[in-house]
Amino acid sequence: MQQRARIIYNPKAGHEGLKQSLVDILAIFEQAGYETSAYATTPEPLSAQNEATRAAQAGFNLVVAAGGDGTINQVVNGLAGLKHRPKMAIIPAGTTNDYARALKIPREDPVEAAKIVLKRKTIKMDIGRADKEYFMNIAGGGFLTELTYGVPSETKSIFGYLAYLLEGAKMLPQIKPVPMHLVYDDGEFRGDASMFLLGLTNSIGGFEKVAPDITLGDGRFSLIIVKTANLAELVRLIALAINGKHLNDPRVIYVKTHKLVAKTTNGAEMKINLDGEFGGTAPMTFTNLKQHLEIFADVDAMPQTALAAEGDAGLPETPVKPKTEAEH
Repeated sequence: MQQRARIIYNPKAGHEGLKQSLVDILAIFEQAGYETSAYATTPEPLSAQNEATRAAQAGFNLVVAAGGDGTINQVVNGLAGLKHRPKMAIIPAGTTNDYARALKIPREDPVEAAKIVLKRKTIKMDIGRADKEYFMNIAGGGFLTELTYGVPSETKSIFGYLAYLLEGAKMLPQIKPVPMHLVYDDGEFRGDASMFLLGLTNSIGGFEKVAPDITLGDGRFSLIIVKTANLAELVRLIALAINGKHLNDPRVIYVKTHKLVAKTTNGAEMKINLDGEFGGTAPMTFTNLKQHLEIFADVDAMPQTALAAEGDAGLPETPVKPKTEAEH
């Protein structure tokens, strides 16, 4: 039976570079053996998410998320709740492209990113569930995590990742601690903190060493709790994080966990960030769905230490053989 792929792309992403490269991208997926069609997202809410669900239920074997991390998050949300989930591929064209960076997918050229499918290797990736929503890379709470949705989309389009740094610099003097109660696998934290982060990959906000020892597909989050809200101490921690040296600092808690329950005390509000977008407010329960989605990646470019045990990740794609007349 002919395999089918559905490309869900944001026509505004990458200064419309995706749109201009679409013919070449379609040809690459056809070369990989997929009968391929494309869907341009619309301004309607959850456009990419709804199309991903529709494509999966229509029997597509592969759903391709083409756009920024927001588009990828929507496609993940459209697939993760289904019993039968097709494979995914990613063509990045956003601002930070954290997820593509973690999977070693080219981030500057959509056509080169599409060619990853020709390597025919996939990885089974963990997906996070936050109550009824899903996230593929990060979840967080606290004042520091609010800067990603504090940057206007127009500013992000013009200045890219620099926009996040500029917004973060403006927000730092305003940061105040949040009284948190966080319960994880082997313990709990109760006290003031400026932020907690749950990471599924090592690429968070453009940094690749925030959680340097992540193993993709092992079923665990990397939980980081930043206990200080002092401006000078936060600036120092950010500098340490560039080289991955922040984890030994006494103002940081770093643990692995399968689950997290995040609450506040004293009636405080804590907004939750899911993959860079506002995801509601605490209390919230986060669960790791181990190896929930199978995604094309440049597995050969990844260090073996970043992959789960053999047989769990870095899987060669198994071609679907055409059925004979007797099998139909």
